[in-house]
Amino acid sequence: MFEFNLSAAHPLTGYGWDEGFAESFTPFAGQGFVPGRIVRVDRGRVDAVVAEGAGVRTVLADTALVATSDPLRVPCTGDWAVIDLENGRVGDHIDGVVRALLPRRTSFVRSASSKRSDGQVLAANVDHAVIAVSLTDALDLGRIERFVSLAWESGAEPLVALTKADLAGEPDGLAHLVADVESVAPGVQVLAVSSATGEGLEVLSAVLSGGTSVLLGRSGAGKSTLANALVGEDVQVVQAIRDRDGKGRHTTTTRDLHALPGGGVLIDTPGLRGVGMWDAQGGLARTFADVEELAEECRFQDCAHQAEPGCAVQEAVEHGELPVRRLESYRKLLRENQRIVAKTDARLRAEIRRDWKQKQALGRHMGERKRGARR
Repeated sequence: MFEFNLSAAHPLTGYGWDEGFAESFTPFAGQGFVPGRIVRVDRGRVDAVVAEGAGVRTVLADTALVATSDPLRVPCTGDWAVIDLENGRVGDHIDGVVRALLPRRTSFVRSASSKRSDGQVLAANVDHAVIAVSLTDALDLGRIERFVSLAWESGAEPLVALTKADLAGEPDGLAHLVADVESVAPGVQVLAVSSATGEGLEVLSAVLSGGTSVLLGRSGAGKSTLANALVGEDVQVVQAIRDRDGKGRHTTTTRDLHALPGGGVLIDTPGLRGVGMWDAQGGLARTFADVEELAEECRFQDCAHQAEPGCAVQEAVEHGELPVRRLESYRKLLRENQRIVAKTDARLRAEIRRDWKQKQALGRHMGERKRGARR
């Protein structure tokens, strides 16, 4: 039976287990179930780490009992699960069954598609969202603002890791690149790192120690190489680097959770071609805190920052205090976020109407049966 005594180091403490999750597990205590952290999800099954003696082991568990059509509630890497190890299937090499998921503290969500209203959870129960940006490419500041906004909205603390710093040229040029990113990510730590030389890795490891981190970024951003450097072993395969541009082809295909040698865990993710906004109003407000503060000084509360008189935002643009690019990025992300929220609301309203019609039809059917029985 699972013990809740956390006075001594629990085997799962290194994976993020604490008194809060133990309390959430209380309703399942005494039923023969154990807690486990999902380290990988694959087609209706998950790999999860569970306590075994003074250590941990990885088990394969079926997720049929928690299957749902809601994409925001499906099991995800980083989730804490209630696992029944007494009802596995020996023939299929299944060790157990996931009976429930413990409530998430944070979740990094993106829009699954610009044409749909579904969200996708990329990682759960994350403390730090590490956004990997390759310095061998021209900086896409708008994309960084997008990632940072979603990270703030998730409840995690964002951090931008500028990878391949050894290929960025002279130190002065590197310092300017760091400053450019800092200017679009207020309050966010920006680190230049190199997996080849070790630059910045000690600081990054110290920041990530003791918590759960997720590594995000585009294909070729050096995430797999960075993950290997942080974990201290080759947990991800890295393709050969192309001579002409120093890029590696993306090879990570699943979201995997790995223990870090200095404590804490890291979730590596596949490269993300598209990162759509998902109900990130609060995250946008933090990322564009400079624009939001200026907007408070506008003459009109509903100012669109176009050609209205007394617009403090446009005045800042005219005086060179606010870059035009930043204002346009703010508008773009706001519009995109509003569209996805509207689509989500419409879908929810449609689902409510559908459920209501089904209940009405069921009520009429039951009424007809009762009337027939009385005859």
